[in-house]
Parts: sequence; structure tokens; C-alpha cells
Amino acid sequence: MRSTSPELDAGELISFRTADGVDLRLRRVGPADAPAVLLVHGHGVSSEMFALPEIRNVTDALADAGYQSWLLDWRGSSRLPHNTSGRPYTFDDVALYDLPAAVAQIRERIGDRPLFVVAHCIGALALALSMTGGLLPGLAGVVAQGVFLTPKVSTSARMRVLVGSELMGSRVTHIESDFRKVGLWNRRTLLYAALSRKGDCPDPTCRMVHGGWGMGTKLFEHDHLDARTHDRLADLFGAIPLSVLPHLRQMELAHAVLRWNIDDERYSALPQNALDQADRIDCPVLLLSGSRNAAWLDSNRLCYEVLSARNPGVDVRYTEIPSYGHLDTFIGRGAALDVFGYIVDFLDETSARLA
Repeated sequence: MRSTSPELDAGELISFRTADGVDLRLRRVGPADAPAVLLVHGHGVSSEMFALPEIRNVTDALADAGYQSWLLDWRGSSRLPHNTSGRPYTFDDVALYDLPAAVAQIRERIGDRPLFVVAHCIGALALALSMTGGLLPGLAGVVAQGVFLTPKVSTSARMRVLVGSELMGSRVTHIESDFRKVGLWNRRTLLYAALSRKGDCPDPTCRMVHGGWGMGTKLFEHDHLDARTHDRLADLFGAIPLSVLPHLRQMELAHAVLRWNIDDERYSALPQNALDQADRIDCPVLLLSGSRNAAWLDSNRLCYEVLSARNPGVDVRYTEIPSYGHLDTFIGRGAALDVFGYIVDFLDETSARLA
């Protein structure tokens, strides 16, 4: 049953602007004067992935455990206009501008109370780049779901991203998740039909999203979704800007989080290779992944092994969730029982050490 605490339902919406002029927003939910948790979503979605009303979501679980959630919509949020109408960006921009600005907004309001971060997918990649650049000092702990410092995808997904981005090039700037926005008489209808052709579900939007927008990697275990969540996938998922694919491809080929803007001095605070500066991670890290994560395979297991070998001073641990995929670790109807306990236990253990 969902928590019905007044604080959780009321919340607080904060709009703010980054140093490079992008308007973002934060929403606070949960008990006042509690340790804070910044929640960072992945690509193609928004902070709503952490607060689905039809299930017991992660903000419910955190509130009941005595934590205050701060839900960030960064520039790639499907709820913000910048994702589709703003200037092209890379994950350097998220790491350099969005995450430090969000943390600064929270710090102004919570003072010296502990601040944790729970980041998913692309949000976790940007977090890794920002942390190893020394831009987020003093965090109490970090949970990275799906991927962190060592992105790794299947060979078929790599080739699909490479060929697809080259073929579409400047012809297509975004891939829509909602098939209804394409229609039957659009000049790109055949393209979207091809991208969403695989899968058993009769809903073309579900096939598009479930198949990773044509990459052929399942983003979630279909039967883990509540029927109400499934029925509004078209509302939960937005357009995917193709401008980010070259950066993503560069990182995956290296199996490391890399800076894209090498020759631009504005980004000099970010490391060229985050793995080379992993010793700047100054807080405990929990790496989470579903055992059926077809999006990032065993990226977080690899990250745990690499960090344990190369940076034994970093407090890192790895937990694998049996039978879960990628996104269903947060939007699955059973995630409260199967996943969120690992997050809360990590926060509680770390908080006890800080006390």
C-alpha cells in the first residue's frame, strides 16, 4: 500500500537555471529535516519514474524509512522543453552544469544534513563524470543503477547505434517514443514501424520503448509492469535526441566514461577518462543491476571488479537483483519488495556510520 503522508503528497517544486542558461526543476517530497536523497532519472523519461502513483514507488519507500527525496528533471527530461527544442547537448553538459546546480539548490535548503544520490542509467553515467571531476564533494553515498563508470552493451546494440545514427544523421533529430505522435501518414512512419516491429505486445509504443528505441535491447521485463503503468508508457516516455549518440558510442567502445568536449576549455573541470580519476570518489557507492539487464549487460559487475582492483580505497559494493531487467528496478510493480530494500539498507548503514 502506498504511503499517504501529507508531506509526501504536498512536496515542493523548485525551478532553477544552470550556468549555461537551461531551466531545470527539482521536486521535494518526504519528511522535513531528514537526510536528503537526490534522484536522477535516465534518458527518455523524467523524474516521474521515481514517483509512479499506481505502485509503491521509491519515494514512498524512502519517506517511510525517514528520507527526504529530491526529484531532479535534468535537461534530458521528457517533461522539459529543452529535450526536444533546446540546443544539442552531450552528457558533459549534464555533469558540468545540471548535477552541480541541483546539488547546490538542495544544499541551500538542507544545510549540512547528509545528501545521498540515487542515479539511474544515463543519469548514473553523468554522475560518474561529475564526481570524478570533483564537482560534487561531500556526498554521503551514491547508488548507481544499471551502469556507472564502465558502460558496456551487446555487440548487436553497438552496431545498431552506430549504423542507425549514421543513416539517420541530420535527417532525424529525435526518435519519438509515443507511436501516436508519428501517425500513419508521416514521412517517417516506415522508419518508426521498423524500429518498433519486434516484441509480442500489441501496443507499438510499448514495442518501441521495450526494444530500446530500435537498439534491440529490452529496457524492462514486460511482465514486471503494473497494467496501469503499461497503459501510460506513451506518457511516461518522451523523445530521444540523437545528438547524444556519438558521446554514448564513444564511452561504450572504451568501456569507460569519457569527456566528449576535449578541446573546449569550458569543460576542463571534467576528466578526460573518469576511470583514471576514480580515486576522487569520496563516499560509499552501491552498484545495482538486474540479473537480466539487457541494456547494460554486466556493466556494474565489471565496474565493481575494476574499482576493487584499481582503487581499493573506494568503498564500493555490488548487488544483483534476480530476474529484473533495467528500468523495472524502479517502475516494476514489485520493486518495493525486491529492490528498494537494498537502497534503504545502504542508506541506513551509511547514515549510521556518519552519525
